[in-house]
Amino acid sequence: MSEFDVVIGLETHVQMSTNTKCFCSCPVEFGNEPNTNVCPVCLALPGSLPVLNEKALEYAIKASLALNCEVHELSVFARKHYFYPDLPKGYQISQYDKPLATNGYIDIKVDGKTERVRIHRLHMEEDAGKTIHKGKFSYVDLNRAGTPLMEIVTEPDITSAVGARLYLEKLRNIMRYIGVSNADMEKGQLRCDVNISLKPKGSDKLGTKVEIKNLNSFRFVQKAIEYEIERQAKLLKKGEEIIQETRLFDPSSGKTYTMRTKEEAHDYRYFPDPDLIPVRLKKELIEEIRKTLPELPDDKAKRYVEEYNLTEYDADVLVADKDRAVFFEEAIKHYKKNPKAVANWIINELLGRLNEEGIPISESPVKPEYIAQIVSLIDEGTISTKIAKEVFDESFKTGKQPKQIVEEKGLKQVSDEGEIRKIVEEIVNSHPAEVEKYKSGNTKLLGFFVGQVMKATKGKANPKIVNKILNEILNG
Repeated sequence: MSEFDVVIGLETHVQMSTNTKCFCSCPVEFGNEPNTNVCPVCLALPGSLPVLNEKALEYAIKASLALNCEVHELSVFARKHYFYPDLPKGYQISQYDKPLATNGYIDIKVDGKTERVRIHRLHMEEDAGKTIHKGKFSYVDLNRAGTPLMEIVTEPDITSAVGARLYLEKLRNIMRYIGVSNADMEKGQLRCDVNISLKPKGSDKLGTKVEIKNLNSFRFVQKAIEYEIERQAKLLKKGEEIIQETRLFDPSSGKTYTMRTKEEAHDYRYFPDPDLIPVRLKKELIEEIRKTLPELPDDKAKRYVEEYNLTEYDADVLVADKDRAVFFEEAIKHYKKNPKAVANWIINELLGRLNEEGIPISESPVKPEYIAQIVSLIDEGTISTKIAKEVFDESFKTGKQPKQIVEEKGLKQVSDEGEIRKIVEEIVNSHPAEVEKYKSGNTKLLGFFVGQVMKATKGKANPKIVNKILNEILNG
């Protein structure tokens, strides 16, 4: 692949979390009986007229601002014509030459380097229905028809399959932070089409692009791009041409295959929708919506580094999921003295266990205040780190508070110097050969003596005090 540059652009459809559809008052609900969330408007019955959903417009503006776009004071809805059974009107209401917003960007980190992915445009449109194929029959469910979408189109700035996945994960995260979409790929709330081409290394001339449609998971996006890069490279090396076409990805084989030759924009015969007046926004409204934006992931990560002394890596892990960041901030409310240790316990212990069990952090049996308790118990010398891991395991299994577990199981650390000294002296006296070896220069045996003390106290002795007393006795 060293002889080619990879050029990738993404078109992403994000379903907005409004209660009702984009141009009518039908509810937006997932999983209902087919054709129950419909009305004359979304069924395109004669005489029915669309009315723009104000909340959908507000959400689209909010998303545009969060993606650093310029929101235009004038945008126009257009009709995009194509014929398919799940499109009742024979056209889709979308935006074409006058979109809601343009010229934004998202910054992603690929192999530790920040790369900027420019956003060409964000526009509003309605979703189509759903076609279900069963045997010889096809069925149409129009529950989804008219659901409000944002289409977000990047410039061809992405240069790898990993970069594409990271961009999508960051986009989903931003949508969730600002509360305009759950962006759940499994429910079709975030759908992605990939445009990909190869060009000779260092060339300014773009190659022929191929579109891969309807990718519905981050992993499939990455796999599809990796396969397509390899497929195109093989053809180009043989001197063959790339055909401009639309392809689909088959997850079972890990390959893409031809769906149809690519349409051009003029094939859709766009023209302004005469049933919808142009959207005219006042600057004051745009600024009012800007003020409602929460702290976004990049700003939050920067604050975590500056305010809590976290590493950039740890900050990025915590802000990469809104629920994770909420969990961390709730935990440090309960124990503000050591945010770095709180972050470490969340990242290194909790997230690993949750991933193993397939549990989202919002449903974690270990609550934020439990993590705070564990860190404070260690800092206060009540339990050792080793015992803390046992307490964490017990808390994860039972949902009990760490303090309760420590009390019930008698796990408090022994920090009484007199008590520990007696145990140390007994162990030293019962191992004269090891003492002799230690005094002859084998200082690694200190670890052996520490282990014996911890074994005798069932891990409860304060390690710092054990080390101090051992050093006094063995080196005295």
